[in-house]
Amino acid sequence: MALDTTAPVEGPRKLRVVHGTCPHDCPDSCALETQVDENGRAVSVRGRADHPITRGWLCAKVNRYLERVYHPERLLYPLRRVGSKGSGKFERISWDEAISEITSRWKQIIAEHGGQSILPYSYAGTLGTVQGGVTDERLWNRLGASGLERAICGHAAEEGVQLVVGGRLAPSPEVLVESKLILIWGSNPASTAPHVMPFLRQAQKNGAQVIVIDPIRTLTARSADQHIQPYPGTDAALALAMMYVMVHEGLHDQQWLDAHTVGWEKFLERINEWTPARAARVTGLAEELIVDLARRYATTKPAMLRLTDGINRHTNGGQTVRTLTCLPAVAGHYGERAGGLMYSTSDWLKWDKQARGHAHETSCPPEPRVLNMNRLGAILTGEADPPVYSLFVYNANPVASTPNVGKIVEGLMRDDLFTVVHELFETDTARYADIILPATSQLEQRDLHKPYGHLTLQYNEPAIEPLGEARSNWDVMRALAKGMGYEDAWLQADVDEIIEELLEASRPQNTSLQGITLERLKADGAIPLALSEEEQVPFANGVFRTPSGKVEFYSEQALAKGYDPLPGWVPEVESHVQEREIVPVDERLPLLCPAAHHFISSSFGNIDTLKGKERFPRLWIHPVDAQKRSIRSGQLVRVSNERGWCRLVADVSEEVREGVLATTTVWWPMFSPDQRNVNWTTSDRLADFNGGSTFYTNLVLVEPSVEP
Repeated sequence: MALDTTAPVEGPRKLRVVHGTCPHDCPDSCALETQVDENGRAVSVRGRADHPITRGWLCAKVNRYLERVYHPERLLYPLRRVGSKGSGKFERISWDEAISEITSRWKQIIAEHGGQSILPYSYAGTLGTVQGGVTDERLWNRLGASGLERAICGHAAEEGVQLVVGGRLAPSPEVLVESKLILIWGSNPASTAPHVMPFLRQAQKNGAQVIVIDPIRTLTARSADQHIQPYPGTDAALALAMMYVMVHEGLHDQQWLDAHTVGWEKFLERINEWTPARAARVTGLAEELIVDLARRYATTKPAMLRLTDGINRHTNGGQTVRTLTCLPAVAGHYGERAGGLMYSTSDWLKWDKQARGHAHETSCPPEPRVLNMNRLGAILTGEADPPVYSLFVYNANPVASTPNVGKIVEGLMRDDLFTVVHELFETDTARYADIILPATSQLEQRDLHKPYGHLTLQYNEPAIEPLGEARSNWDVMRALAKGMGYEDAWLQADVDEIIEELLEASRPQNTSLQGITLERLKADGAIPLALSEEEQVPFANGVFRTPSGKVEFYSEQALAKGYDPLPGWVPEVESHVQEREIVPVDERLPLLCPAAHHFISSSFGNIDTLKGKERFPRLWIHPVDAQKRSIRSGQLVRVSNERGWCRLVADVSEEVREGVLATTTVWWPMFSPDQRNVNWTTSDRLADFNGGSTFYTNLVLVEPSVEP
């Protein structure tokens, strides 16, 4: 059913209403209405009232979107570096000069070292299908550049979910109002998916229990019926003990397990190793609490388990998510309306790979290699062979948001590295660029958005003309392709042509696209995927998207990839937790770095209003830990390890459990003490699955700062 496109116009002015979509890395993918005055200036951005998830309101970040669009420090013209690297000294140049200089350098690099010595670096500055996905592939495939493994967020978790159930097939969040128990594990939707919260509130009013499992007392935890705080990195141990209780008290559905799972008997052997007493010693939780949680989860139906990607950013993160994904199977919750797993809706629709990237074209050389974005510092300082001689950054700010930043800065200072940054602002990363290109905001570009938190496909119509000489990601790629002398038509297609190509090519493999056309998207702005009532309940037919068609406790795929064929728990690489208990071996504490309420990664990190609401880069520390270290609230503290250090402002609080530190991300380094943030301490070590990130496996010393 198409959404109502009528939009009321308020006030005496003649305001034009333009429909769009929030482009940022959030599962809500809000439908927007931008009001534009007769002079072509946007005067308001608000949520569409007729959208099933947005429902007329926006988050604290995007409510301030016009402050981002019309920020006085927007980059409006191309710039060339004239000072030393990192000095922030640039001169204005024309687009023709910028494209000529970039492509000339690239041609020289390709001639001398091959296309593999050029590396694109991007992530989720926009989640647009064209300005993100297509831009991430087409030009780089034609160029023969190094591929980028974009593994910084949920790669380990995605692998864990795929191994067990075969796909990221969450229901839309509206069904939460029908759940009787909602177990939110390692997730804080109040800050990272705020449009889930009204459904949680309604579920509670309807009598549902909301339980949050998180070492930090987040905004979501504050309004939960119960908050459980395990020691970081021990979540899989807790889940295994819950399954132990279910099995030994006969709370599992053996008939369902026999019919719909593979490897149950082998997995049962592992479950039997995890008594509640053992898990209590590992997690730091009371044995009675573990038993009670298992009983309530198993006996309350429908029960929904909500996971997101924060919990996978540990060295054991893939196995953690894989093990948690087994819980709904053992408890018998899969296939029930308002029950099962709510992780991501991404796999309800998959774009045709050839149409998106055109890597199959004869003009495209084979991809020479793939480099993991989490290792950027190592890549730029010698790990890549042959070296990377040109870095092109867009949709990302790695000097703020990527682990082990000290190494990245060291690499960016190389005299032989030619760095181009396409950005809205002179970020900490842009300061190291040789060329800076001005980027458009979402209000100035056209795109299509496939959300990962609900089931509505959404079109973004540009509301205003680009400010200054700003250009979209795709327009820059088209100009660079032309500058390189590439004549392939698919490198010069406009955005609507690409969207139509993707829809037509993807439709035969995706029944969810039935009836969805470019014309309808442009007219309606947002269209629900064509899913039947039964399809909207994941796995209602008892069929899973694994090779066996069943829940796979034992996985041949995992074995082939070198993983443990069974879900399970092992200690983190940096941790005080041993195989059987927590044994602190030194004064270091684990430092978690969850998302801030007013930033989206580093996006919005330069908006004064939102910086003011976040107040300052702080470190939450439990009163017991603070007293041991003579730390008081408001004091500047030094946080350090072998990778680096930063200074933060102490906030002595019981918001974190004893023995754990936390700081929100991502503060721009330029707005932080000593122009360093927490990512000077985070590790670029890769997770157990799929090359994922390990931001949360991070032991640090914290002490009162001694002023230099």
